Amino acid sequence: MLDANLKQQLDTYLRNIIDPIEIRVSGDNSPKSAELEQLADEIAGLSAKIETHSGNGKRTPSMAIARRGEAPRVSFAGIPLGHEFTSLVLALLQAGGHPSKADPELLQQIRDLDGEYHFETYISLSCQNCPDVVQALNLMATLNPNIRHEMIDGALFQDEVEQRNVMAVPAVYLNGEHFAQGRMTLEEIVGKLDTGAAERKAAALNEKDPYDLLVVGGGPAGAAAAIYAARKGIRTGLVAERFGGQVMDTVGIENFISVPYTEGPKLAASLEQHVKEYGVDIITDQRVATLSRSNSVKLELQSGATLSSRSVVLATGARWRELGVPGEAEYRTRGVAYCPHCDGPFFKGKQVAVIGGGNSGIEAAIDLAGIVEHVTVLEFADTLRADDVLVRKARSMDNIDIIVNAQTTEIVGDGNRVTGLAYSDRATGKGKHLQLAGVFVQIGLVPNTEFLQDSGVEMNRMGEIVIDGRGATSMPGVYAAGDATTVPYKQIVISMGAGATAALGAFDYLIRSSVDAVSGNSQPEQALAQSA
Repeated sequence: MLDANLKQQLDTYLRNIIDPIEIRVSGDNSPKSAELEQLADEIAGLSAKIETHSGNGKRTPSMAIARRGEAPRVSFAGIPLGHEFTSLVLALLQAGGHPSKADPELLQQIRDLDGEYHFETYISLSCQNCPDVVQALNLMATLNPNIRHEMIDGALFQDEVEQRNVMAVPAVYLNGEHFAQGRMTLEEIVGKLDTGAAERKAAALNEKDPYDLLVVGGGPAGAAAAIYAARKGIRTGLVAERFGGQVMDTVGIENFISVPYTEGPKLAASLEQHVKEYGVDIITDQRVATLSRSNSVKLELQSGATLSSRSVVLATGARWRELGVPGEAEYRTRGVAYCPHCDGPFFKGKQVAVIGGGNSGIEAAIDLAGIVEHVTVLEFADTLRADDVLVRKARSMDNIDIIVNAQTTEIVGDGNRVTGLAYSDRATGKGKHLQLAGVFVQIGLVPNTEFLQDSGVEMNRMGEIVIDGRGATSMPGVYAAGDATTVPYKQIVISMGAGATAALGAFDYLIRSSVDAVSGNSQPEQALAQSA
């Protein structure tokens, strides 16, 4: 079950267990139950502080984890390998008394939650976003005796998936009712339960002193900007919804120089840890609503809080572009999907479409072809934009069809889920229909810059922030970097370099501003010229 290398790593982690724990396996005569029992036995064999027992979980196969002598509050329905293996390891450590690295105030907030909370999270083992949610809810269950959580592998419990109409993951249920969909942080989950948390946090943010440089965004560009700024010794903050940005949606990364292979969530975790090492004031679970400038740059957050800074680096990144056709919003998570790795397993043996003939679209089609019955790729242009090696691979697969000059006009459904797609042949103008169970949209990116519409910061027609070679925008003291800007070639390594450039540009601006304040000149550039 576990290879020698994985056992060695696991053995190292399990040495951090303080209190004895139990793994209770609920199984039947199925091969999957046998696999789960073997996994539990191999884990127990690595530590004298772990025992295995038979369980009585309502789902089989499943394993529950608890401190010895206590009723389990964390369980896994299915075999927690793949992306969920880390969730299993953390659950073992936390049940055994190993402390979490989460913010102490947030941990206490979890302990103080009143009420009974029984969470169920449907996942797929190929979903790179699911572990964040699973690990957050497992931690909450470990800390608060009124909270229980069970991870459920949708591939093994198809009847439940069909009954609850789960077509996208992670899908979280609380006390039997749908609670949330998609990736969430621990802070976001707690905020949904503790209704007064947002107001308290906004009040605390309003009390913060002005920054020298404030970074907006937690992706590669934002992380690089924060590190470069903090190394200059100036007061640096970073505000973001969460760390990682689009990187969190990237499974395999093979073009990050000096690192032959890594995965998005792993890289995002490394970015966050690196930023923390420099003492940057990190503010997450916050979205900027407006930006304005008077004596300093003011950022009003959607929570109602306001932050101010002498300079700002905007690194808000981009998100998947939507089709904007009838039915897309209505059937999102009910057949319309944007992440083939996350949601592909729920369409096993079915027919799906991929919209988009670029690299993302063709890669998605190739990946899905190994799961579903048939994939139809629809490309708006008359030729595919993907790399030739990908196109040749896709065309070689028997269950992939490619249609060019196809304009998607509507996503069709029965009120509960997607049943088909309508498109127009752009060469003939003739309308056509495909009978499908799912539609994966892969048509590029749109920058996250809506909050700048009335700010005075110049943007191009695509909503990208216009910057110069130093990352400067049209507003003094405001710099930008990464996929939200006019910099070509949206790549991780390019975003990191742009983030560093923007931070250095902002630091240079602050130096000039300081000289200006001393000399009394009206423009920082004039002061620099006099001092040269």
